[in-house]
Amino acid sequence: MSRLALYALVVCVLAVAAAVVSFSRGSLLGIVWVLLAGLSSNMTWYYLRRDRVRRRESSSVTS
Repeated sequence: MSRLALYALVVCVLAVAAAVVSFSRGSLLGIVWVLLAGLSSNMTWYYLRRDRVRRRESSSVTS
């Protein structure tokens, strides 16, 4: 797993936790945390897919 994907995953988990806490306290600020969680989730998938494609390309070049 690439470092950027790991960082984005950590941000996603923290944003989900912050959204849960925010909504449980009755604050609508949780909407911002949900949006941040969605963005960081998409970033995680992007970096994972990019890393997978790069590994395939490097293995096909060397073989």
